[in-house]
Amino acid sequence: MKHFLLFIALLSSVYSGEFRYSISPITLNIKHQMIKGNSYRQGCPVSLDKLRYIQLSYIGFDQKDHTGELIVHKDVAQDIVDIFAKLYDARYPIHQMRLVSHFQGNDWRSIEADNTSAFNCRNATHSHKFSKHAYGKAIDINPIENPYISRTGNISHKASYRYKNRTLKSPNTPQNRAIITKDSLVYKLFIAHHWSWGGDWHYTKDYQHFQK
Repeated sequence: MKHFLLFIALLSSVYSGEFRYSISPITLNIKHQMIKGNSYRQGCPVSLDKLRYIQLSYIGFDQKDHTGELIVHKDVAQDIVDIFAKLYDARYPIHQMRLVSHFQGNDWRSIEADNTSAFNCRNATHSHKFSKHAYGKAIDINPIENPYISRTGNISHKASYRYKNRTLKSPNTPQNRAIITKDSLVYKLFIAHHWSWGGDWHYTKDYQHFQK
């Protein structure tokens, strides 16, 4: 009986954890990490005092609880927490969630790692203008399962080829459940908070991308 109760306690900690989060200003340590990691530099269109560092719970592809980190604009920080709290309750799977500075600010490397991320002081894809990411008002979610597709149909990341078909439903794997469509909870939550989705763009499709 004792072993059975211990098993139930462990099971509860894995499958019914409590969503936790914190929102804080950019500390000196985080600032140094951003600069060293090439995600922030002089000339960025938003000052550090307008950004917030968020730590929050998420369900990984291993179906276990993890703590992720994001940097976003202070005006959208509560949106992000509210949305990801509901995604956590629904057990929506996220591969990983690390600051893009861990990838030296390199969007390609972050995507190859299937990393969910937000702030990055960079230009928009194929543009000389700042991306919404450079303002902290955009997020990319599970980018391998939700690829950027050019107007010619090209996908730059080989692992994303199988997700070009957005109706892929089975088998019931975390990867397939990570796919974002208009029927998905991810889409509905962001739209309810008045964000727009790259999957609605007319020419290119950026299924990982939400912005406000």
